[in-house]
Amino acid sequence: MTHRSIIRRVRGMDTADGAGVKLKRVIGQPALDMLDPFLLLDEFRSDDAGDYIEGFPEHPHRGFETVTYMLAGRMQHGDNHGNRGDLGPGSVQWMTAGRGILHSEMPQQEAGLMWGFQLWVNLPASDKMTTPRYQDIPPVDIPTVHPAEGVTVKVIAGELDGATGPVSGIVTAPVYLDIALEPGATLDLPLPEGHSAFAYVFDGGAAHVAGQVLDRSELAVFSRTGDTVPLAAGQTVTRILVVAGRPLSEPVARYGPFVMNTPEQIHEAIADFRAGKF
Repeated sequence: MTHRSIIRRVRGMDTADGAGVKLKRVIGQPALDMLDPFLLLDEFRSDDAGDYIEGFPEHPHRGFETVTYMLAGRMQHGDNHGNRGDLGPGSVQWMTAGRGILHSEMPQQEAGLMWGFQLWVNLPASDKMTTPRYQDIPPVDIPTVHPAEGVTVKVIAGELDGATGPVSGIVTAPVYLDIALEPGATLDLPLPEGHSAFAYVFDGGAAHVAGQVLDRSELAVFSRTGDTVPLAAGQTVTRILVVAGRPLSEPVARYGPFVMNTPEQIHEAIADFRAGKF
């Protein structure tokens, strides 16, 4: 067993997206443009409806996947293929945009806490034009394990302590874990060697991660060598998002909601969108 080390630390940056939704951008900001295969990580959290009520009206995507994990509040998904879905507390949607889709994510509440994450995961060149698909996962389908005393983990993707997350068929073989540590609890978390991986402290007090202290809204990027990451809580309950995925090591061309491999493919995506081919 060898421990991974932290090679970079960044803090979430306050910004807005969609029709003015206020959020913290953690990946996809100047300090961390991307972490192959992860293109973006946003945390949205507010109990002020003015920060989220306008939501994310219809917009296009091509060439990657979006992952929405709701902790509190309700969002409704809809797209131009007639798909509809409600995301409530504890639910996950893993959307593979593939060759193109127009979709919206709109709040289903006018008051109260809205809290969750959106992660963008790149697709390899061979899958960028695949047929769009969804994995809508209710909280009851997400297994919870207790790999150590005082540790509770929701396994959304990947495997831990005999449980396998419900997300399946993703080419980057992702790990997506919501980890809660009681005061003083420790865990040597196994991760697939060679995967890009990060930890983000999103609730409670500071956490001890790979020998360093991470505060709330701080993300640590890990080295790709090693098969475990040591985690420990301080004097308060701590929650940490840990995500890992197989890097693609391919060229990346990005333009807003389009992520391809070459500038020519971006121009094609824009032309297809304007021609109504999504």
